[in-house]
Amino acid sequence: MGLWEAMRARSAPRRNHLDALFLVPSAAITLQTALGFEPTGSGSVCYRSASGAAFAQTQSDVLALIRDDADAPEVTVTTDDFGFTWLVVDGDPTDLSGLCTDLHAVNTTLELNGFEAGLLCSMVPFANASGQRFGLTYLYKQGTFYPFAPANDGQEGQTRDNLLELSVRDLLAAELPMEDDLQRWLAIWKAPGL
Repeated sequence: MGLWEAMRARSAPRRNHLDALFLVPSAAITLQTALGFEPTGSGSVCYRSASGAAFAQTQSDVLALIRDDADAPEVTVTTDDFGFTWLVVDGDPTDLSGLCTDLHAVNTTLELNGFEAGLLCSMVPFANASGQRFGLTYLYKQGTFYPFAPANDGQEGQTRDNLLELSVRDLLAAELPMEDDLQRWLAIWKAPGL
């Protein structure tokens, strides 16, 4: 922080660091050994679609990039109840490195084509043998991760498993840049894979 920013009591905004997505496979080993959670093989990027031919071409290029390989994962595009677009990659649960590479490619392509303002988050879901699930969520604008765990308590409404979220945060704090502002831990109900 520079002198001028200190005098105005402002700090520079945190910058995204997309390469942090490549740290997820090693964090997955920690999650498996410590808590029994394994990747589901799914991952997604959430963004606000833009209108116009340039965005349509960019999204088409992203889909072609991922589907180009002979062993390509299944890729779908959906829109949620809030109007956000989810590009979902479903592949082999044992190839988390490949999944993270695909998610990185989606983010980078949108960013390089001028659509970074619409990028919200990327999510990699994990599940354990008892059916608990959470999404390891990367906030694009913050460059940090947080776990989002919808509770499977059988009750009506939307509740979160805060204990699981905090356990995952504490476990991965040394491996991933974790979001320390709990107000940024957005609830992403009905996210693909959860």
